[in-house]
Amino acid sequence: MRILFVTNPFRAHLYVQVPLAWALRTAGHEVCVAGPPEVAEAIAHCGLPGVAVGEVMRPIQERMTSFQAPEGPCDPRGDRTGKSVQSDYGWGDPHVELEDFTTGVHEVFFPDSLTDDLVGFARRWLPDLVIMDSSAYPGAVAARVVGAAHARITPSVDRVAQLRSACRAGLGSADDPLRDWLQPLLQKYGCDFDETTVLGQWTISPMPPWIWQPEGVHYLPVRNVPFNGPATAPRWVYEPPARRRVCITQGISHRDAGIGDVAPAVDLFEAVADLDIEVIATFTAEQLESASAIPDNVRTVDFVPFTSLLPTCSAFVHEGGVGSFATALEHGVPQIIAPHDAKVEKWWGPVTMANGLEHRGAGIYAANGHSLTPDILRDSLKLVLEDPSYAANAAQLRTEVRAMPSPNDLVPALEKLTADHRTPRR
Repeated sequence: MRILFVTNPFRAHLYVQVPLAWALRTAGHEVCVAGPPEVAEAIAHCGLPGVAVGEVMRPIQERMTSFQAPEGPCDPRGDRTGKSVQSDYGWGDPHVELEDFTTGVHEVFFPDSLTDDLVGFARRWLPDLVIMDSSAYPGAVAARVVGAAHARITPSVDRVAQLRSACRAGLGSADDPLRDWLQPLLQKYGCDFDETTVLGQWTISPMPPWIWQPEGVHYLPVRNVPFNGPATAPRWVYEPPARRRVCITQGISHRDAGIGDVAPAVDLFEAVADLDIEVIATFTAEQLESASAIPDNVRTVDFVPFTSLLPTCSAFVHEGGVGSFATALEHGVPQIIAPHDAKVEKWWGPVTMANGLEHRGAGIYAANGHSLTPDILRDSLKLVLEDPSYAANAAQLRTEVRAMPSPNDLVPALEKLTADHRTPRR
């Protein structure tokens, strides 16, 4: 069969799809990955056939920063306490948050011209199954037009299902921003909108079972096999460190888009300068601008594949990126998570990940990026490094994650579901 993967403009989201795409390819199926022009090069570097859809637009940084959010604080409790809560809704209203999410995805990621271009490609290539990132709604339109089965892959927490559940009472009326966006596109091609347009006929979830997901969705669990993209690791990564090694990063999506409310490098370095550890900081030159000096125990590097680095680490400080989280679980490394601002970050998963890690005793939700201080980070690191229960619990999570179905294990289920859901072609 033919499988079309559809990604959004961020490499981190693409990389979640790659292991499953390769599993389907090595099982003998045809695979193609479609995405906006911003990720065309990244798709090519994954070794899979790909196609860019839509026009080249302004840089993603400009589109993100120019998007107008609703007035008022998005996350009052997070602003007050320094930590967000998954059950809170932006601006205190799930309907407002659903509108903000829909408008942002439509205007910033997927203009209608991109959807039309993707539909045109799908009509020529005729996929049997479309697997889309949970924000890549043009994939749902293309699947409906060509009669393909349609599944989502959620990189982390299922934001859309949670929002639509919270808004359920009002979605039968005229107040449904996702329907208002997608229905005219579908009608142009003689198709109708229904809830599977938004939630898929089923959903592939690479999150471990202790990460909360909404009820009422057909989830297929799969192990998130970390993929960092093509890279050569320096030789020192494989040498045993003389002291306990800690990695600190702020995530590739934020490097690509220049977004997020993050702790400056100078504060992060102040937190670790007097600790008896070796710190690997994966920061760009721009991220290092705030640091007047780099402590002797800190090695800065623009990029190193975490799949190579984390097996030698005793702790991992990150923003809650899905790839960072998955790689740390894979190698049993205790985590300290400091999410970026709630407007951008809460719904990509860091809050739920941090809460889950704390509940399992394998990590700490230190604080949101704008509230993180050197003292908070130092205390969190000392606790994780000095209390052996964190390493023991992280090792237990590693065992549990490795027992999840692999992408290869998922292939027969996807074959059956596709046969059940696609529309036979004449």
